Formats: sequence, C-alpha cells, structure tokens
Amino acid sequence: MADPATRPQRLTQLKRAVFLFGLLVLSACSSVVPRTGPPVETGPAVVAPPPRPPVVMPGLPTDNEHHMVALLVPLTGTNAGVGKSIANATQLALLDTNNSSLRITTYDTATGAAAAAQRAIDDGARVILGPLLAEDVRIVAPIARRAGVPVISFSNDSSLAGSGAYLMGYSPGQSIERVVDYAADQGITTYGGLVANGIYGQRSSTAFLRAVEAAKGQVISLQNYEHSAASAAAAAARLGKAGPMGAILIVDDGAAAAGVVPLMRKNGETGARVLGTERWNAEASVAAKPSLNGAWFASVPDNLYRQYAVKYRARFGTAPYRLSSMGYDAVLLTIRIARDWRIGAPFPEDRLRDKGGFSGIDGAFRFGRDGIAERALEVQEIRGGTTVVISPAPTGF
Repeated sequence: MADPATRPQRLTQLKRAVFLFGLLVLSACSSVVPRTGPPVETGPAVVAPPPRPPVVMPGLPTDNEHHMVALLVPLTGTNAGVGKSIANATQLALLDTNNSSLRITTYDTATGAAAAAQRAIDDGARVILGPLLAEDVRIVAPIARRAGVPVISFSNDSSLAGSGAYLMGYSPGQSIERVVDYAADQGITTYGGLVANGIYGQRSSTAFLRAVEAAKGQVISLQNYEHSAASAAAAAARLGKAGPMGAILIVDDGAAAAGVVPLMRKNGETGARVLGTERWNAEASVAAKPSLNGAWFASVPDNLYRQYAVKYRARFGTAPYRLSSMGYDAVLLTIRIARDWRIGAPFPEDRLRDKGGFSGIDGAFRFGRDGIAERALEVQEIRGGTTVVISPAPTGF
C-alpha cells in the first residue's frame, strides 16, 4: 500500500504525463498534409480601383454672384503701356465706387485678338470693354456678335461702329467741329488747313470742310504733307500763296505741329489763329511748345482727369496714360446699367442708347444710333506754358 504522504505526488506526475502525451498527439496531427481532394482556388486578389481625378473644365469657374465683364487690351508688345494703364483704371473705378457686383477679367490682345475674344466669351463674359486698336476691333466684333455680346471699344475708327460695336474713342471730327464753331463765334470766317497724310488726316480733312461749311465760313486752302520737314515746308509755302486767313487747322500731333507753325509764319500767315485737334490733349508737353502759344483745340474736359491722375499715381506709382480714363468711364457706364441687369442674363444693350447719356472723368457722352460716342467737349487755349479753358464743355445733352 502506498504511503499517504506520496499519493499527491504520484497524482501530479500522472497528470503531467497525460498533458505531455496530448501535446504529442496535437503536434502529429498538425504535420499531416491531406493527399486527397481538389485544391482550393482562392482567385485573384480584389484591389479597390484608384480614385478618379476631379474633372477640370477650361476657363473660369461658373460665377453666379457677379456680372461677368471682359477687358480686352494689349498687355505685351509696343502698346502694353497704355493697355496696362487702362486695366489699372478699371480696377481703380471698382475701388472708387466700392462695387462688388462686377467681375472684370483682362485678356491680352497682343497675343491674338481673336483668341482673347473667344476665351472671354467661353469664360462667360456678357460684355466686352475694348479692344483699343482699330484692327483688333475689326477682328473681335464679329466673334462677339455671333455670341450676342456687345463690344464697347476704345477706338475712334468710325467705320467699325454698329452691329453691336460701340466706340468710346475721341473723334477728330467732333473735336474739329467744336473748335471751328468756337472760332466762328469769335468772328473768324476764312480758314486754311495743313494736314499730315494718313487715314486720320483724310477723315479730319472731310470733317474740317463740313464744319466750316456748317459755320458759314470758307476754306481758302487745304494742303497735305508727308511726315518730313521738306514736305511740311512745301505745303506751308503753297498755303501762304493763297493769301491771309483767319485760322489754320494743323492736323498732326502736338510735337509735329509745333514744327509746322514756324514754316507757316515764314510764308506769310503771321496773323492766323492756329487750331489743333483732340490729339493734343494726350500730350503732356504740348503746352510747353512756344510756337503753339495762343493755339486753340477742343477736347474732353480735363478738370476731373487731373484729380483722377493724382489718385492713379498714388495707387500705382506712375502717371496714367491720358486714354486710360476711357477704361474708368467704361466701368462707370457698366455699373450704372448693372442696376437693371440680372446676373447671368445677357447684357441689356439697349441701355447703351439712353438719350440722357452717361458721365465720367471725360465728361458727358452718349452713343448715337451709329454706335459712336457723342461727347461734350471744351475748347482750350495754350497760354504761357499751360492750357486754359476758354469755352467750357456742356454738362449734359
């Protein structure tokens, strides 16, 4: 018989032996590979498809909160300076009016006017401000017309107006008519002309003849010349042979006209009043030309422009181009029309022909049925190195 003291120890050894035997059985079972039955096919691994990239549409994103306006001007090339100045002027107009309803996007016409116009239309523009150059307006207008988008251009080429194209540019014909009317009011009845060759000169000559006729005056002699000192001297000599005249219109820029006047005086026209065109107002140095002292020319008013020029310089650190005021006024015009223009709807083109017209830095103006801006002009006299207003512009129509 076993000793009671050793019984628990034996039980413990027995349990340990049973436990080890069980481990050996499990180990043997796990090493057996079945030799019967078909293999299990798990198939290819399932991989989640990569996420699709977002679809990016060309052009600007859809904007349902602003009126979409395109500005087409040259931002590169030889005319980049005036184009950038116009673009700056449009931004200044938005700031000055604290307007947030317009979204103006600028497109460079120097890299292709047709492509710029099409991009603007594809981006959702409902009205185009610009272009600046006549050749660009000729390209852009048909593209915009097909899309039903009006063009408010800064050109003064009257042959481009109509069929959805409007011209804000300063017309030489209106300037000449205004200064001739003023001269007639001062008692001048006989006129002569010295005209530089070119399209501008041709149109100015026609306007001059009509203006003098309407004022009951007479054109005694009208002479053309090439852009050379010899040609200008010959034209002045021919003019002098026609006899003394009350006033002589010089159709050229201010710097060139300053060189023509001494030739005219030398050939006997010592008492004639010199008349100029609106181009002189775009030249800051014209008043400093001694030979032009006492000359008259008609142009858009300058009083508001001087204030604008100060603000422009303060913001952009440089002086604006004189033509940039048209960009400012084009924005004012658009803001006024926008009061009755539902966002997303076509631009209400009929509002451009409001008889009351519009007002801006360059004074009052309105578009006629022909699409050309009729402007209220003032007459200035060059006097002692500056310009003096001798006949103020009307404030309206």
